[in-house]
Amino acid sequence: MKFGVVVFPGSNCDHDAFYAVESVLGEQAAFLWHESEELDGCDVVILPGGFSYGDYLRTGAIARFAPIIRAVKKFAGRGGLVLGICNGFQTLMEAGLLPGAMLRNRGLKFICRPVYLRVEDAETVFTHACRPGQVLKMPIAHMDGNYYADPATLEALEAAGQVVFRYCQPDGEVSDDANPNGSIHHIAGIINRGGNVLGIMPHPERASELLLGSADGRLLFQSLVQSLRRGPEAGQIVSGPAMAATQPR
Repeated sequence: MKFGVVVFPGSNCDHDAFYAVESVLGEQAAFLWHESEELDGCDVVILPGGFSYGDYLRTGAIARFAPIIRAVKKFAGRGGLVLGICNGFQTLMEAGLLPGAMLRNRGLKFICRPVYLRVEDAETVFTHACRPGQVLKMPIAHMDGNYYADPATLEALEAAGQVVFRYCQPDGEVSDDANPNGSIHHIAGIINRGGNVLGIMPHPERASELLLGSADGRLLFQSLVQSLRRGPEAGQIVSGPAMAATQPR
């Protein structure tokens, strides 16, 4: 099983994601350079956090034109598993793989601290190692993490159950005080309709070991590994062309 970690000029969480996959999970990982159009046979692609291309224009606005994103879009179109973290989430929206946009944090300040998020859907390939309603502790580190979508898009997301994570209190209560950036409906992570592309603003790779203050982020990576190993015989998604016919949300 192989994870690919995309590297843009300005990425600063690529090595964190690589470490979480290889050293914590014990799975194979490879760096994917932004100028490449090959995914090197990867089963999962991670778009990591950072400031791709300096985040000029808008977060992720330049990264969407990178050759590697063309490969990622084709991969996702075939049902390949794609995880966008922070700047990676922003890039997925700019590339049209996820709906919505990121605005400046409501306090107009960069925020870097642990937050809590509630698992709204534990049936996805990214979360089935979690319990429904489970509260996870992960750090955030962003200036533009205020998720926004127009009313029609937001209604469609909620109706289809595509909101996977919401910011919450440690006890799971969703409140404005627990929302660090002003995200509409307290959204911290969403999934596409096909169920194979997830964007999340908090950093699971920086919460993969207790030494880091939390190991809750490891659950996302474990979910992916378990899904890939089980394959279609167990009703789970597998990577590659076969996914198009076996995509539960």
